Amino acid sequence: MSSDVTKLLAEWSGGNEAALDRLLPVVYRELRQRASSYLRRERPEHTLQPTALINEVYLRLVSAKPEQWQDRAHFMAVASRVMRQILVDHARRYAAGKRGSRAVNVSLDEAVIPDQTDNTDIVALDEALSRLAGFDERKCRIIEMRYFGGCTVEEIAEALGISSITVKRDTRVAQAWLRNSMQGEESAR
Repeated sequence: MSSDVTKLLAEWSGGNEAALDRLLPVVYRELRQRASSYLRRERPEHTLQPTALINEVYLRLVSAKPEQWQDRAHFMAVASRVMRQILVDHARRYAAGKRGSRAVNVSLDEAVIPDQTDNTDIVALDEALSRLAGFDERKCRIIEMRYFGGCTVEEIAEALGISSITVKRDTRVAQAWLRNSMQGEESAR
């Protein structure tokens, strides 16, 4: 199946629009499962549904400049980044609509930030990830793929061309950095 996805991605990158029509059903179920998993961790009153999230991801991927897709893992990495953008945009709109509140709380996946016991503001997480990307893009991508895309350690390793051990080590370092960064911002408020 992975080779089918890679072949369809290569055809789509080459300008074959019919390949996109064949690709979507193949990756849709996995993307929807990942979106459902992520949205289950959201605040209870969250209004974005998995199907709407995946439809928005699809629309953004299709309307963007054609990507030179390497393989399924690369596609999932890009889809993870797009999901992050959509979810942060949604959180910002939600926060703007709430009177007197700028925080939107979401639970962090324990696999990403295991010591986190309370909810974390997705906008603050996005800002911290942007700061992290400023000096270590790879660690940012790892957290983004794991947290927003639900990618496994092996999928991340494949997409980034690094070992699983490096993914695990970078995850631990990034988690610690994010915790410290976000706690520092929290105390500054």
